[in-house]
Amino acid sequence: MKNVTDSFVSLGHWPSAGSFGFNTDILATNLINLSVVLGVLVFFGKGVLSDLLDNRKQRILNTIRNSEELRGGAIEQLEKARTRLRKVEMEADQFRVNGYSEIERERLNFINSTSKTLKQLENYKNETIIFEQQRAINQVRQRVFQQALQGALGTLSSCLNNELHLRTICANIGMLGAITD
Repeated sequence: MKNVTDSFVSLGHWPSAGSFGFNTDILATNLINLSVVLGVLVFFGKGVLSDLLDNRKQRILNTIRNSEELRGGAIEQLEKARTRLRKVEMEADQFRVNGYSEIERERLNFINSTSKTLKQLENYKNETIIFEQQRAINQVRQRVFQQALQGALGTLSSCLNNELHLRTICANIGMLGAITD
């Protein structure tokens, strides 16, 4: 350590100008060189380093500002999405309630229309049965009437002679003529 302090002390004892010599003390020359290099770096590098740090600081601040803006936009979009979700959920609930009530209404309409259709079919069936009964009764009446008429004609043919037969026909024609007038 004494060599280092001696080298600083010996700086004041440099020979006068015109002579040139080598300092063989490596530690002293390295310290001097380092201090000169550090001094030059600090003097000239301070502005460059300050500019680099300022630029880096501005980029970081811009990145933070952009991140905050993006965060604000994301929060706003999230709130909009939540609002839309609530609205869609309410609409879905409304559709669900309307759907259930519509299904119930359709079910009741179907039951009512089926009931009406069954009543109509029952009425048609009853009418068809009554019609078929009337038709059967009419067919039976016609057969009975035809048989009675044939029996009466047979009886009349055997009982009537030609003259009585002509008088009956004339009387019947006269009655028919009176009815048509």
